[in-house]
Amino acid sequence: MTRKHILAGVKVLDFTQHVAGPSCTRMMAEMGAEIIKVELAPFGDQIRYVGYQKGGRGLYFLQQNRGKDSLCIDVKTEKGKEILYELIKKVDVLIENFAPGVIGRLGCSWDIVHELNPQCVMCSISTFGQTGPLADLPGFDYIGQAYSGITVSYTHLTLPTTSRV
Repeated sequence: MTRKHILAGVKVLDFTQHVAGPSCTRMMAEMGAEIIKVELAPFGDQIRYVGYQKGGRGLYFLQQNRGKDSLCIDVKTEKGKEILYELIKKVDVLIENFAPGVIGRLGCSWDIVHELNPQCVMCSISTFGQTGPLADLPGFDYIGQAYSGITVSYTHLTLPTTSRV
């Protein structure tokens, strides 16, 4: 008997970058979803060039984006928007983790996504949400931890290397 992955058949349009978003969509790929990563022209994902390089790509980028299809689109052109809108019509989920408002300026606000594909679920990942008094502040994991009052450091964990009876 062949087991199906829980997200087999789900198509995801991935506008994520850095850590939180790519981690989310990587886990979805591992659960069987088809991920189409959209990188913005002309440079693509900034993390592509960070850290140790192998074949012109950073190993972190390779780790976070394994199992994904990808394309680089210039969404500022009519042809780029046309490609993007055709993709939106064919996916089940759109995930982005830009600062609030950026996805709308790229021409993919919730209203446009919903008009193109009423069945599409849209997920925006941000430190402080999309609205509210802190929404416009930039943030990463450690900033969100600090604001919540709970920070976790994994650098100080030590495990015994030997045991004695």
